[in-house]
Parts: sequence; structure tokens; C-alpha cells
Amino acid sequence: MTGLTPSPTAGASSAAGLGDGVRPAVGVGTLVLVRDALGTDDARFAGDDDDPPELGEGDSLVVAAVGCEAVDGEADPVLAADSATPATTVAVRATSGTERCECGGSNGIRLLNRGACPGQLRVGCVTDLPMPTWRPDDGLVDTFGRVARDLRVSVTDRCNLRCTYCMPAEGLPWLPKAEMLSDDELIRLIGVFAGLGVRQVRLTGGEPLLRRSLVDLVRRIAELEPRPTIAMTTNGLGLDRLAEPLRAAGLDRVNVSLDTIDPEEFVALTRRDRLADVEAGLRAAHRAGLTPVKVNAVAMRGINDTDVAELLAWCLARGYELRFIEQMPLDAGHHWQASEMVTAGEIHDRLSARFALTPAPGRGSAPAERFFIDGGPATVGIIASVSAPFCAACDRVRLTADGQVRNCLFANAESDLRTPLRAGASDAELAELIRGEMWRKARGHGIGSPDFHQPDRPMSAIGG
Repeated sequence: MTGLTPSPTAGASSAAGLGDGVRPAVGVGTLVLVRDALGTDDARFAGDDDDPPELGEGDSLVVAAVGCEAVDGEADPVLAADSATPATTVAVRATSGTERCECGGSNGIRLLNRGACPGQLRVGCVTDLPMPTWRPDDGLVDTFGRVARDLRVSVTDRCNLRCTYCMPAEGLPWLPKAEMLSDDELIRLIGVFAGLGVRQVRLTGGEPLLRRSLVDLVRRIAELEPRPTIAMTTNGLGLDRLAEPLRAAGLDRVNVSLDTIDPEEFVALTRRDRLADVEAGLRAAHRAGLTPVKVNAVAMRGINDTDVAELLAWCLARGYELRFIEQMPLDAGHHWQASEMVTAGEIHDRLSARFALTPAPGRGSAPAERFFIDGGPATVGIIASVSAPFCAACDRVRLTADGQVRNCLFANAESDLRTPLRAGASDAELAELIRGEMWRKARGHGIGSPDFHQPDRPMSAIGG
């Protein structure tokens, strides 16, 4: 990665405590804030690989964190990326205990493993970070050190269901075709994102299966270098016909939205009698090898909230991985009320009445907190988007069907890529627009705060 190399003072002999003869850094990357299920903040290294490099005695690594502070309660000062402080000591937790490491430099932070605890270094509790005055030269980094690697691409705003928590019964005004990105435009922009470090592309809608060119679009994404992982979120209608062609084109995984297996509840929630078609789509996805087939469900109070355990049992019997998602304020009518939302805690309690749930390790930046069911290996996920948000670990960026890039699902601003794209902008110019949008990403979505404003775009126009 470029742009993260420390200035000559970083880690040099002039930096107190680092001394002479420090070897060159073995890796560069950023510290990413992570919040676990208990609400505890932690920070992890996000470099060119998923895991930080192994550090031997005397090795160091350079991180592009904008600040760090002690994890042992000592009043060590926060060191901003542009701080004039030559060095400060912070407590760093490694794989085999606690180590004292030196933190120094004006253009980055250098951590030196002095050999007492070789392994992967992890800095604890990065909070209230100051606004840095510099930005790395590449990658999709924001001011809190998060790195976007997961691109959500809405390929259409149209949908063939009318879920009550998403849109009115009569539907919504759809985007004119001229305002939507063409296949060529989508592929070019996805390629720019891939060049900025995006590793996964998830196709969403509306309902992505309604885009007639979807199979060819997947094939062209799979031909990009470097090739991203390709996933899709769908309501399953039409998946019985398209699962095999999509798999052959390069689709790797699929999530199917299904809130209930009760036919009457399904009609009440979706305003369509299509449960059998969704089930057929799920079976086809499983046969095609789009595994693990994941099912996304929203529990709605007074409709399907008492049946969550039955839905889990149904998924387990068929080899599907179920994930419950708290209802979010993204409905077109702006009728969402926090008091009416079925919380992650309630879902956990209802599932625990029938199944033994134990936390599964290794959440990372994934939105779902996963639990082993009756000892495993099967798991269930619960996404507490509202009651226990995972904004601190968010690695997502979104591209709408009409070519707007959004740094957050709940953002009230977005950057237009379609207009400059059609005006002849270069890939470098488009990349700079994308990076600028990500740099402005807020600390969190702000749901529950007095100044929270629900996005004007509904979920179907943003992409799930």
C-alpha cells in the first residue's frame, strides 16, 4: 500500500524509545475499530491481507491509525496522525499477553515488538479520534480508520414484492431507464472500486433478478482483475430459473429474503402469494452450489415475531443459514418506530427458549453476531443494526442503480458518479470522487440521536 509510509522521523533514532537499528516495517495498513457483542471497542489491523503480519523480535509494522490510546488505564495521550509528538508509549495486546510498544511518528504510528510476546499485535480501544489532516494515497479509508472492502451494487430499484416494511402496496415511482447505469457503466465503476481495494461485490435491488442482463453482468464482474467475490441478495422469485446460469457465470453466494414460512403471514408481509416460488428458488440455489445459502428474515411485531424458532428449525432441516435482521428506518412512508421494532435481544430470547445458543468466534467486520445452535456446527446470525450497531467495524460502500455512491446505508448525502462518468471522467477522477465520499463517512448511523434524519431514499432505491 502506498501513502502509509511514515515520515523520516517515524521510528527513527530521534523517536524516543525506538533506538537505533530498527528494521524496516514488515507491513502497512490501518487500525480498524471493532465493537463486539458486549459493546466493547477493539481495534484490528487491516492491511493488504486479512490478518496482520506475524512480527518477530525487533520487527515493526506501520499503521495508518489516526490515533491510539492505552488499554491499561494509564493516562497516555492520544497520538494523532499529524501529531508533533515524536513518540509515546501505549499498551498493546498481542497473541500471548501484554507488551509495551513504542508509538511514534508524524505521518503514521509505528509499533515495535520487542520480543516479549511475538505474534499479531492488536491495539485496544481507539476512541474519540481527532480529525486527521492527511489521507492515505490509496484505498477507501475514512477518518476513523475504517477501510471499505465490500461494495453493495443496486442493479435496479424495481421489485416484484410489496413488503410492508419497505414500500406501499401501490409500489413506488421507478427510475427512468435513462437514469440507470448501463451494464458497461456498472462494470467500469465496479472495476474502479476493485482497484481501490474492494474484495466483495454484492448485487442488490430492488430485486436484482428483474434486471434482464444480470447473468451477463455477473460474468463480466467475474472477469475483472483482481476478481472480487460475487454475492447477491434476492427475494428468490425467479431464482429457480436463474440459479444455475448465475452460478455458471461466476456468482459465489446468495442471500434470500424470507421472513416467514406461514403462507398467510407471507401474504400479510409481502402483499403477494408467492411463498412457493421463494421456496423453489431456495432449493435451486442449494442445488446449484450457491452455498451456504443464507436466509435473511425481519421479525415484525404482531405478525411473525412469535415464529422465529419455527423459521430457524425449518432452515436447519434444509441446510440454510438463517440471519435475523432488526427492522431499520428505511421504509418509504417513514412510519418506522423504535418502540415497535423487535430487538435482537428479543429474538435471541425466543430462539433460546428452544435452542441452546453459544457465541461463535471470528465476527470481524461481519454485521451478524453468529451463534452455534445446540453446540454446532450449524449457526444462526442476529444483526442488531439498531440496538447494537456495528458501525465501528463497517467495511461497506454502496453504489445505487442511478450511479450515486453512498458511504452509509443511512447517509443523507451521496456523490454523483453517473454525471462525470458520462461526461468523460477518467478512472482516476472517478476514484478520487469515491475516495472523497468515503473520507466523509460519519462515525455511526446516528439512529436514536436527536438529529437523526431518515434517508429520503427508501431501501429499494438504495440497495440492501
